[in-house]
Order: sequence, then structure tokens, then C-alpha cells
Amino acid sequence: MTSTFYDDQPTEEECKSLRRIADQLPWAVWIVALIELAERAAYYGVSGPFQNYIQNTYKSPSGLPGALGLGQSAATRFTNFFQFFCYVTPVFGAIVADSYLGKVKTIICFSVAYMFGLLILFGTSLPIAIENGYAFGGLITAMILIGIGTGGIKSNVSPLIAEQYTRTKQSIRILESGERVIVDPAMTIERIYTYFYMCINVGSLSSALTTVLELKVGFWLAYLVPVCIFGIGFTVLVSERRSYIDRPPSGSVVLHAFRIIWIGIWSGYKLDAAKSSFQRTEHRFTVPWSDEFVEEIKVALASCRVFLFFPIYWMAFSQMLNNFISQAGTMELHGIPNDILTNIDALTIIAFIPILNACLYPILRRGGILFRPIARITVGFIFAGLAMLYAAGVQHLIYISPPCYDSPLNCGASNGGSIPNKVHVLIQTPAYLLIGFSEIFASTAGLEYAYTQAPPSMKSFIMSMFLLTSAGGSILGILIAPLARDSYLVWMYLGFTTMCFVTGAIFWRLFKGYDSPKEERIHLRNLD
Repeated sequence: MTSTFYDDQPTEEECKSLRRIADQLPWAVWIVALIELAERAAYYGVSGPFQNYIQNTYKSPSGLPGALGLGQSAATRFTNFFQFFCYVTPVFGAIVADSYLGKVKTIICFSVAYMFGLLILFGTSLPIAIENGYAFGGLITAMILIGIGTGGIKSNVSPLIAEQYTRTKQSIRILESGERVIVDPAMTIERIYTYFYMCINVGSLSSALTTVLELKVGFWLAYLVPVCIFGIGFTVLVSERRSYIDRPPSGSVVLHAFRIIWIGIWSGYKLDAAKSSFQRTEHRFTVPWSDEFVEEIKVALASCRVFLFFPIYWMAFSQMLNNFISQAGTMELHGIPNDILTNIDALTIIAFIPILNACLYPILRRGGILFRPIARITVGFIFAGLAMLYAAGVQHLIYISPPCYDSPLNCGASNGGSIPNKVHVLIQTPAYLLIGFSEIFASTAGLEYAYTQAPPSMKSFIMSMFLLTSAGGSILGILIAPLARDSYLVWMYLGFTTMCFVTGAIFWRLFKGYDSPKEERIHLRNLD
């Protein structure tokens, strides 16, 4: 569509009457999105088979693929540890990027560790390695290296993709039809993160391939696929490294931030005591930051309060990556891999994000309803609670079904664990659909909120704080892992249901006032 563009900012009357649209996206946005797609394809490609790899024995009589045979509770603990580590390390990745290397160089350096982890996992998943006892050590080493690599990539790709779009002020555009519209940078950032999240979920579909390969061929081939995909992404990343807009590192930003917070705590929780003017006047001491930087810290800390509720959401979300898979293993599979249904979540996101952007959101805007981040996050909590409630119902259905009832695969009638309870695995589908809808609302809105609220010098750090909430969810998952066994599972899912609904209600009550108009928030991310 051709159009005439003017730099004139809209008047107050035009802001009320003219339609708002997102701007065209720079080519660099799509390159960064492709890199994230490759990284997520590698991540989900290896983590998709983890529950089976850890839980089930090698050449199990149940027919389920496996390698270590450590059981469901142990598998849940290890998969939660992996998620925890992958979302703790972004804090360090943000420090390296913001203080020393910049985002692009940090991503490149940490990608090397990521690739070594993938290669080790592939090598130790070969049949000869499993039979000779190398699989466990290789798994732990790979988890650590992949987690380190994820830290450098995840905390920097998210803000890097938005930084490729530099316009910060609204402007007037005349479309080919003659309609005058407002080009809204806030809507553009929202659209960037919507497409970014779609790329994440397209990448996550790699587990559909790797879970089939683990069942039909073996784990070694399943783990070779992520090696190849990540290699392609790394090649694109390096070859296009001069194409990106990359804010140079601005000194020890995060370290200064921690010092300011420490001074504020010791001064009766008054951050103004850390301002350079106050330190110079009251203590005759010179600090290496400005008064404006202290004000940015205040904004950052105010934004982080919203993130405190996300660990509950991520704890519920992570069930589809471990306990849902184990649940499927006790049901009639009819040739379907028990860990392939997790891809329904990604397919839901890929299918419905364009529908929401093209239909629901414009209808709401025309009706004067601006579906802003805090509202979307609250809706995400509700959908997560509904998913957990449905999972509890499925678990109850398994327990009232023959042949083993509340001891699936663990009674004489199961013929050594080879006959599951008579419940079709596809009955799980609505749980994955509901989780997918919760992600569309909660996770994409969280990313958008983290970026738009972050001061210019601390975008990687604030983004890593948001990602750290997933680590918090993993810690909660590790704590409840002992409940991930028969006789406790229904109550576990009902507990998750209650926590999601209650947390969502409290979240909305506390933060509904944070849904300020986008034009009031956009100045926080001034890139000039």
C-alpha cells in the first residue's frame, strides 16, 4: 500500500478522531525474529523429549522412549531445573550486554556455549553412549551450557528486535485511499512483539519433529535436528551482524543500579539519597551516575512490581512441559508420541494471534475499549487457571478408568506397564488450547510491558527481570515436584487452578491503574 507520510505530530483533535495504525517494520526486525526462531527451535527441540529421556528406562517395556529411567518426580525436578537455569542466566547476559559488549556481541559469544551444549547432548544420546552410562553426565553438562547460552541470547534478543524501530513520536500519514491516519509507535512496538512471539512459537514446533524422531528412530537423531537448526541461525546472526541497530554499552549500568538500591535501603528506602547532588552536598562524595539515572531506577523498580505475580503463571504454564507429558504416557496413545501434543499450544498461538490482531483488537478499539497489557495479563491468568482445572478433570477420568484405575501402568492387569488406562490421549487437547490462549494474553503483554516501561539504558536488564519470573515459576515447580505422583495429581492441578484465579484477581486489583494510555508510556523508551 502506497501512502504519503508527514512528520507533523497530530493535534489533540486529530488524536481523538483519526484511526491509529502501526508503522512498517524495518528489515532488521525480521532478521532478528529469524534468529530468535532458530534459537527457540533448538531450545524446544531438545527440551521437548526431556521428560521421556529422564523419566523412562532405555528400551522400556511400555514402549515409551527413554534413557535414564529416573521416574516422573525426578524428571519434573530436572526439567524445572533446566527452565530455572535458562531464565536465571539472562540477568548475567543483560549485565554483560549493557555494561561491556553490547547486545549483538553478547548474543554471538553466548551462542558458542549454546552450540557446544547441543553437540554434547547429541553425542551422549547415541545408543552406545546411553548403554555405557554417559547419558546422565552429558545431559547435565548440556543443560548447563545451553542454559548459559540462553541467558546471553534471551535477555538481549527481546529488546534488540524493538530497538530496530527508532521512531518515537506519533505522526500523520495519508493512505492511498485518501484517509488520514496516525502512525502510532506504541502500536508498532506491540505489533513487533506480537510477530516476535509468533516466531517463538513457530520455532517451538520443532518439538513436533523431535518427539516423533525419538519414538521412531532414537534420541540421537532427535537431538541432531536442533544442532542443524541452531547452526543456520548462528550463521545468519554472524553474517548480518553489521545490519543491526545496537546501542553501545553504557558502562556498569546494572552494577550502578544495585549500588543505588543498596544506598536507598540504608537510607530508609529513599532512593533520592543516592542522587549525585545529594551525595555531593550531604557527604561530599562523588558518584559515577547522574540524578536522572536515579529517576530511571525508580521507573524500573515500579515496573518490576508487576512482574512479582508472574512466577505463579509460569508454574502453571510449565505443567505442559513435564506433567502433561507424563499424564499422556498413562493414556491410550494409538501411535501418537506422548510428548507431541505440547505443539498444540504453539499452533494455537500461531493461528489465533493474527485473528486477534485483525479482528478482536480493532473491534475493541472502535468500541473505545483499549485492551492494554495489564488487562491482557489478567485474562492470561484466567485461561491458565481454566487449563489447570481441565487437567484435573482429565486426571480424575484416568483414575476412574481400567485397567489400573488410580495406579496407571502399575498393576498386574497392565502386563508389566505395557497396557495404559482406557482414556484416549487426545482428550488432553483442550488443556493445551487453554494454555495457548493464556500465553497469547499474558506472555506477549508481559514482554511488551517490560520493554515499553524500561528506561533507555536498562532495557536488557528489565527484560531479564521479566524472564527471571519464569525462573521463579521453575523454583515453585521444583518445590511441588514431590506431589507429581499418583494419588496427589488431581489435588495438585486443583491447587494450581486456585492459585491462578486468586493471583489474577489480586493482580488486577493492584495494577489496573497501570494501564495508562500508550502515548503516556512511549516516552519511556526514547531511543534518541
